[in-house]
Amino acid sequence: MAKQIQAIRGMNDCLPADTIKWQQVETTLRQLVASYGYQEIRTPIVEMLNLFTRGIGEVTDIVEKEMYCFEDRNGDMLGLRPEGTASTVRAGNEHGLLYNQEQRLWYMGPMFRHERPQKGRYRQFHQFGVEVYGLAGPDIDSEVLLMSAALWEQLGIKEHVRLELNTIGNADERALFRTALIAFLEQHLDKLDEDSKRRLHSNPLRVLDSKDAGVQALLADAPALTDYLGEESKQHFQTLCELLHAAGIEYTVNPRLVRGLDYYNRTVFEWVTDSLGAQGTVLAGGRYDSLVGQLGGKDTPAVGFAMGIERLVLLLDTMGKFDNLPRQADVYLCAMGDAAVAAGLQLAQQLRQQVPGLKVMSHCGGGNFKKQMKRADKSGAELALILGEDELQNGVITVKPLRGGEQSQQTKEQLIESLAALVQN
Repeated sequence: MAKQIQAIRGMNDCLPADTIKWQQVETTLRQLVASYGYQEIRTPIVEMLNLFTRGIGEVTDIVEKEMYCFEDRNGDMLGLRPEGTASTVRAGNEHGLLYNQEQRLWYMGPMFRHERPQKGRYRQFHQFGVEVYGLAGPDIDSEVLLMSAALWEQLGIKEHVRLELNTIGNADERALFRTALIAFLEQHLDKLDEDSKRRLHSNPLRVLDSKDAGVQALLADAPALTDYLGEESKQHFQTLCELLHAAGIEYTVNPRLVRGLDYYNRTVFEWVTDSLGAQGTVLAGGRYDSLVGQLGGKDTPAVGFAMGIERLVLLLDTMGKFDNLPRQADVYLCAMGDAAVAAGLQLAQQLRQQVPGLKVMSHCGGGNFKKQMKRADKSGAELALILGEDELQNGVITVKPLRGGEQSQQTKEQLIESLAALVQN
């Protein structure tokens, strides 16, 4: 017997019992962004490698350790996309969507990072993201945060997530702070963990995000980024905070919050939870006003966020939010005898056409009445529709409730009317 082939580690199948959960989440996401007037963009999974090295930054963990890279037959270096923003900017530049324009976009699809798989983190994972281009003010920063807050409300997990917010200023302000931070950390090398030492000169702001308790204790005496911010950056952040307060959005200013990608400036934020252990960030984003220019376009202000769908589904599952999932079928049609089978297939088609939204599962594969009813019950359907010789002769369908109620016989017209009421309820 040939050896069974299995999925690549960290690249998981999504089976029917889980896809129904994903579909529910995806439907909520699509309806949410549509209500804000955002449009979908779809970009390729494979891009030129330098798109990510230029956009994300060569000294980030993603580019240094996690990218899936390969050389194609033409000698071009390609990469599987590890995130969605760089690809969205590339598409916007290439197709003339960004310069001197306003775009409110969203995307959803698979991303790839070669990191250690663990609960809520995979090598092929799926992200949903929102991107706004052409708007520089704190009001649009506020809108994307209001949108994310509305999502938690709609999903019923508002009490299980909290917003952390910070400003990291502009490039010049960060450069001054970077110099001061490096000088401070160099005086305390013996207290830095290996990751922090590695990042000290290449990406020192990521030291602020260290998970090492000793490093975090040391940072209490480190220079503060807020001391290096100019008036414009301070005002942008203050106005954003005022807008969130006016909207009733609770948040915590976390001065140690930075993002793992080089392109962020000014506003950065994370929605975090305590319900998933170490994998606490559910949604993250911020402003990235220099990225369009970095990738060959004209300077364009931009803000957005991204979230991992796997982690969101895991959180909803943990909170018991999938207890009332849609059933596989509304009605299950059982047919006894060759004539009834032919008539039943036609009836099922008519019901689907005349009762929009009705889910009809026809029994196939034969079997006695008991077997068919067992299948009907397993489908989760509310009703079993039974066709046999007697029903065909009398022009009726036997309707048997599977979750309690009285059995009845109905004409096709009566059945269509009652099923329309079932779908509406």
